[in-house]
Amino acid sequence: MTTLAPLPRIDTLHLFPGERAALLDVLADLSPAEWDLPTACAGWSVKDVAAHLLGDDIGRLSWGRDGYVNPAFAAGLDIATLPGLVTAIDRQNAVWGAGARRMSPRVIVDLLALTGEWTQAYFASLDLDAPGMPVDWAGPEPAPVWFDVAREYTERWHHQQHIRDAAGRPGLKEREWFAPVLETFVRGLARPLAAVDAPAGTALRLTITGDAGGEWVALRDETGWRLGHASALTATASVTLDQETAWRLLTKGIARNEARQQATIVGDPRLAERVLDTVSILG
Repeated sequence: MTTLAPLPRIDTLHLFPGERAALLDVLADLSPAEWDLPTACAGWSVKDVAAHLLGDDIGRLSWGRDGYVNPAFAAGLDIATLPGLVTAIDRQNAVWGAGARRMSPRVIVDLLALTGEWTQAYFASLDLDAPGMPVDWAGPEPAPVWFDVAREYTERWHHQQHIRDAAGRPGLKEREWFAPVLETFVRGLARPLAAVDAPAGTALRLTITGDAGGEWVALRDETGWRLGHASALTATASVTLDQETAWRLLTKGIARNEARQQATIVGDPRLAERVLDTVSILG
């Protein structure tokens, strides 16, 4: 059987200061009217998305750094299940968003500058190679801390992109910023493949074109599906997406059918379409 090279560690810690500086720069450049523009997040304005990013920082510092658990987060829900967890996250986001609407843009920007420094310092204090909490959209098993930190980076990158798209500003699309996002998001393919029964040796290849893109393979063996790199492997099914379609699909920014129209699929279509079922966010 073809050797599958394992996926590498994704280093994103060094990207947080630059990502936050870029966010603060674009927010400082917005007109009052632009703060109220709608975004790809249904029902959320630019200001709402900026406030959501502030909530991300505050939440992560509170439970991660300080060990404080919001007693209302799981009330009435079984967050040990993925549907229960998603419902809890959606509820928390809605409560935070409603309360944050009383904040001015200036207050949000000033607080984002502070919490950006605090979260960066917190992430830098962690043992990135230690086992950590699951990255739930990739699977229920504990993940290394570096993967959780990479997930946090993708959260900040893709919401900043929502702001930039809404306000007509260019995105952080250079490979330095964008490639780690795609490399992280691709690992969400593990969930839709977990339920696919196939003979050992079945392989699905995903190619994302563009400067920040790459190529990944999911290979079935006797124990299940494994993700990695195997350029010489003959795939049972192959999917090619451009990088813009890929990140929007994986964050529910475009509909599955729209992504399907942009995709090139070769081989077994039922296997290939598991890529279109991949979601690399919660909520």
